[in-house]
Amino acid sequence: MSLLDLEELKSSRRSGQLVRVPPEMDVPVTSRVLRLIDTAAFQRLGDISQLGLVTRVYPGARHTRFEHSLGVYRLALVALEQLAGDAQFADCVSQQEAALLVLAALLHDVGHWPYCHPIEDMRLAHVQRHEANARHLITQGTMAEVIERDWQIDPLAVADLIAPLEQPHPRQLDTTQPGQRPSPHSVGLALIRGLLSGPIDIDKLDYLQRDSLHAGVPYGRNFDQRRLLSSLCVGPTGSDIGITIKGKTAAEMMVFSRYVMFSEVYWHHAVRSGTAMLQRLVYELGDQAQSAQWLNWGDQQMHDQLLAASQSQGHLNQLANGLFGRTRQLYKRLLEFNFTENPEAHRGLARRSYSDLVACSGRLAERLSRGLARPLQPTDILIDAPPVKLEVQFKLSVKLSSGEYQSLSSLSPVVHALATDQFDNYVKRVHVFIAPQRRADVCLSEAQLTDALMAVI
Repeated sequence: MSLLDLEELKSSRRSGQLVRVPPEMDVPVTSRVLRLIDTAAFQRLGDISQLGLVTRVYPGARHTRFEHSLGVYRLALVALEQLAGDAQFADCVSQQEAALLVLAALLHDVGHWPYCHPIEDMRLAHVQRHEANARHLITQGTMAEVIERDWQIDPLAVADLIAPLEQPHPRQLDTTQPGQRPSPHSVGLALIRGLLSGPIDIDKLDYLQRDSLHAGVPYGRNFDQRRLLSSLCVGPTGSDIGITIKGKTAAEMMVFSRYVMFSEVYWHHAVRSGTAMLQRLVYELGDQAQSAQWLNWGDQQMHDQLLAASQSQGHLNQLANGLFGRTRQLYKRLLEFNFTENPEAHRGLARRSYSDLVACSGRLAERLSRGLARPLQPTDILIDAPPVKLEVQFKLSVKLSSGEYQSLSSLSPVVHALATDQFDNYVKRVHVFIAPQRRADVCLSEAQLTDALMAVI
């Protein structure tokens, strides 16, 4: 059977049930898709903001993971429609694997809980990761029943595609012997995995434009999404996704959009101030933060719990109220730099454990307290640095008119400059923040502050 016979693809080509999401976008849905959307696990995504603390800087960025999930699902249909015309893709990807991609696109964020990314960046032992939560929700309960009954697909296969185990499940293992060609099934899974998570994936294609739209900035919308989707093809290995030469300019613009969205939105200094405050609050609360309940909560329940848990602790109450209280009181910048501006300090702090950063900030608070009538408290100074996990690097093959492939970075100086392995070092800056009521007490030059920081790293 043709990929185009997939029920969701047929629905997208005729007038059927539609869900409208910004910007004036119709998302075609079938009855079996609606039954998944109507589950409690999916509906909860409507209470979880896509960008979390970005709203402290861009107040319009209040869209949810529910909206984003529908957008990614829609792009899965568009990508499959395009690639169904690629004989190599159609030969390797079965209709069931196409259905698996559709399910994974719709459910890829189902395990998220409020502010899970910045909290997971701390790598606390007692905090469950959202991938584990996704596996639980997909493979058990109502969602699993709908997948098995309506789609005749093993829920474990959906979970493995969205949140693969560190050690592959036996059903994931490729049994191809040396010298043999990979089985069509393993190639098909690799191709749909590349569409879901890769250099040009449907998740990234949606969130860059959607986040930009709601934040009210143009940066993430300055690339031609349609052109990029229409240029998708099978890459040089036969199991990866590439683009044809007609998508080169759109891909370059997407790389630039991603770079600017990180530097101006996701890693805006005030967003990182709020992030540093949230992380320190959760770290200091420890067992008092009811992390097991976060998995079932929306944003407001998380705010209420953190405010209540910190109420009797003045130094923590300052953090919680500054973030979630009626008056916004974000910490102020003392220092900021990227790898180019201060390679030694950046190298000394980037990708260190969170407990190391807490220890460094405590030593810095003690050092800056010298000569002050009232010493700084350990939580008055926060150090924010790039986390251990690196962003997905942009390594993409371009199919030339001759049929040969070249890497996009070799064809484009823009991509070579902005999407190399150093991406995190340039867009993710180190910040040193101070409690707003103590900023005026520290009257040191940038050079003096840098010397003090270098002494405690």
